[in-house]
Amino acid sequence: MQSLGISEAKNNFSALIDLVEKGEEVRITRHGKEVVRMLPVRRKPVITDEQIARELGQIDALHATIKPGTAVQVLRDEGRQS
Repeated sequence: MQSLGISEAKNNFSALIDLVEKGEEVRITRHGKEVVRMLPVRRKPVITDEQIARELGQIDALHATIKPGTAVQVLRDEGRQS
């Protein structure tokens, strides 16, 4: 982790970006207090392809258990007869 003041960060911004891209954390301070924390962006997806496939399989299994209810037209016709 590297920590430096705003003026120094401004003068070395490109170099700081390079450090962050390499995985380093950079903190920028103002009057000794941290005001910015630069972190590398996650390169790995939050959810894996395997997790997506598993979730889709569970959705398909749930859909297979759902039975259709009474048709809207039948309900409408019953309502008209009452």
